[in-house]
Amino acid sequence: MAPQIAVDIIRQKKTSKSLAVSVRSLKPQSKSLVVLSPHQKIPVALTLLKHVKKSNKVFTRFIIINNTQKSFTLTTTSTMNDTVDKLVIFLAKRDGIDKLVKTFQYVSKLVNWQVEATHPDVANRFKQWEVSSGLSRKAFRTGRFLTGFNGLRRNPGATPTFKFLAVLANAGEMVYFFFDHFLWLSRIGTLDAKLAKRMSFISAFGESFGYIFFIVSDLIIMRQGVAAERKLIALKEEEEDAKEKIRKIRGDRVMRLMAVAANVADLIIAAAEIEPNPFCNHPLSLGISGLVSAWAGWYRNWPS
Repeated sequence: MAPQIAVDIIRQKKTSKSLAVSVRSLKPQSKSLVVLSPHQKIPVALTLLKHVKKSNKVFTRFIIINNTQKSFTLTTTSTMNDTVDKLVIFLAKRDGIDKLVKTFQYVSKLVNWQVEATHPDVANRFKQWEVSSGLSRKAFRTGRFLTGFNGLRRNPGATPTFKFLAVLANAGEMVYFFFDHFLWLSRIGTLDAKLAKRMSFISAFGESFGYIFFIVSDLIIMRQGVAAERKLIALKEEEEDAKEKIRKIRGDRVMRLMAVAANVADLIIAAAEIEPNPFCNHPLSLGISGLVSAWAGWYRNWPS
């Protein structure tokens, strides 16, 4: 028997308009489907053109045979309520495994700090776990500096302001990830260990520089989102389109809040390397900052 797939939306191919459907399940092998549009309150007959499954999403091409519009793309998302399924998908991402190992790194740092005076042997074991986790994360980040470069090539920003912020933010991130390679190699003994301190400073400086502009960019977008949401609420529209826009604005705001929280936490960790001080370098500050960053990353990368 064919698996049931939840139908979320039918999106018109050539315009940004969308047609929501009331049907909640569909067999992928179905050759046709009749749905009822909640907006138009009329049945719409669809004939299957193409069915492609990618990851956990299914993209199905249909043609409307009793309507003036010709081609639609139906995006369906397979039901994925199982936590294990979500965990497998999460860990398949490079960012996902990085956040898991980052959790190990900073939990072990906090445990090491807590038991250092009373149980030195246990503290030493957790210190080794912390160091091993940190080095493993650096290995996972091999080639990561290309992400920022590709982001600038493909999507530099919609306005001159955002283009400027994107260039500065991604430039800092590229410096961070690029010199992090040399820091990793010097710490594992492939390069001269004396390079580690210098590479660490350059990498942390680029990291903090980039985070500042990522934070500014996110705050600007969040402010624009709040203004747009207020306008939609002021119009007192009860239509589905208005509610959907508000829902998307609020969802985007939560994700950006998580990004800001992670970047501020990582900024504190980077500041401890650039300019050592009692607050930033305290194990409790570093441990909490690392976990805030890791768990914000968990939230942002966890499959919906």
